[in-house]
Amino acid sequence: MTSTASAAALPQPFGPAHVADPHATYRRLRAQAPVHRVALPDGSPVWLVLREEDVRAGLSDPRLSVDKRHAAGGGYRGFDLPPALDANLLNMDAEDHLRLRRLVSQAFTPRHVETLRGHIRATAERLADALEQELASAPCADLVAAFANPLPLTVVADLLAVPVPDRPAFSTWANTMLDPSGREQLATAVAEIHRFLLGLVAARRANPGTDLLSALITARDEGDRLSEDELVSLAFLILLAGSENSRHLISTGLLTLFQHPGQLAALRADPGLVPQAVEELLRHAHPNHMAIRRFPTQDVEIAGTRIPAGDTVLLCLASAHRDPDRYPDPDRFDIHRSDKAHLALGQGMHYCLGAPLARMEIQIALHTLLERFPRLVLATGPEQPVWRTSFRSHGLTRLPVAVGASES
Repeated sequence: MTSTASAAALPQPFGPAHVADPHATYRRLRAQAPVHRVALPDGSPVWLVLREEDVRAGLSDPRLSVDKRHAAGGGYRGFDLPPALDANLLNMDAEDHLRLRRLVSQAFTPRHVETLRGHIRATAERLADALEQELASAPCADLVAAFANPLPLTVVADLLAVPVPDRPAFSTWANTMLDPSGREQLATAVAEIHRFLLGLVAARRANPGTDLLSALITARDEGDRLSEDELVSLAFLILLAGSENSRHLISTGLLTLFQHPGQLAALRADPGLVPQAVEELLRHAHPNHMAIRRFPTQDVEIAGTRIPAGDTVLLCLASAHRDPDRYPDPDRFDIHRSDKAHLALGQGMHYCLGAPLARMEIQIALHTLLERFPRLVLATGPEQPVWRTSFRSHGLTRLPVAVGASES
C-alpha cells in the first residue's frame, strides 16, 4: 500500500470498540502486520508501528523527525498551537533540541530531583490529610481531584514559581485542551493558556527570583540563548507535561492495583517493592499510547514497509509494551516481572527530560497512599471511574475511592 491511498478507504480502527478495549485493537493489528496504514478519527492518514523492536528503533531513528516542517500535507500534525506555545522540545530535532534541553536539564537531573524529595513528601502528606478529612465526612472521594492531579501540578508549578491562586485555572485549561468537547472550547483553552503564560513571563521579568522560569528569562535576556517564543513554550511544556503524565500514572496505577488485589497486597506487605511496581505500571498502564508523531525526512523502511518522506508515523507505545515477542505473558500485570524495561519515557534524544522527577512523584504518591490508607478501595455505587480516551491516550479524569471495612 502506498501513501497515495485515499484516507477514506483506509481502515479506521479507533472507533467505539477501541475505546472500550484499546489493547484488543493493538493485539489484532499486531498479529496481522507490524506496520499498518490507517485513518485517525479525524480522517488523517498515518502509519501505525506496533512491534516493540520497531517502535524502539523508531524512537531513536534520526530520520524520523518531530519537526512539523517535515510533514507532508494531509497527515496528522498534532495540536494547532500559536508559535509561543509550539516552539518547544516536542517539535525540535538535533541542535535546536539540544540547545533548549541544556537550558533546563540541570533542574531535572537525578541529583537535583533528589533535593526535592522532602518537598514532594510534604506535599503528598498534606494532600493525604485533606483526603482523609474528606473520606471521614463523605462515603467516597475523587482521588484524581484530591490527590493525583494536585501533587505533580504543585511540584512543577513550584519549580516555575507559578502563583498558587493561578494553578487551578491552568489545570482546567489544560484539561480542556487535552479533552475538548469542540473546536471552540479548544481554541478558548489555548488562548487562555497563552495569555496566562505571557503574563507570567512579564511578571517574573519585572520581579525575578531563584526559580527555573527566572533562570530561563535570564538566559533569554542576557545570554540570547533562546527566542521569546521558545521561552514561553518551554514554560508551557514543563507545566503541561510535568503535571499530566504523573497525574495519570498515579490514578491509573492505583486503579490497576485495585484490579489486581494480590499485587496490591504484596505492596502493602512490602513497600520496598514500590519502585519496581512503578516500572511495571509504566509498561502496563502508561496513559500515552502513542509517542509524539514523527515525519520521515527521507523515504524509510520499517519492518519491510516503505514509508514515504513527510508521511505521519505513529509509534505505538501501548502495543510495544504488550508485544509477546518482547514480554512473556505481556497482558499480565506483575510487579515481580524480572524484565520491566519499557519505552514509556522515550528513547534516544527525546527521552523524557523529567523522568527522574516523574518516577519520584509516582513512588512517593503510592508510598503515601498505601501507608496512610491501608483500607482504601475502589468506591462502589453510582460514582464510577471516568476515562478520558482518545487514539493517543487513555487516562482517568475521575477515580472514586472509599475506605473499606476493617478486617475482623
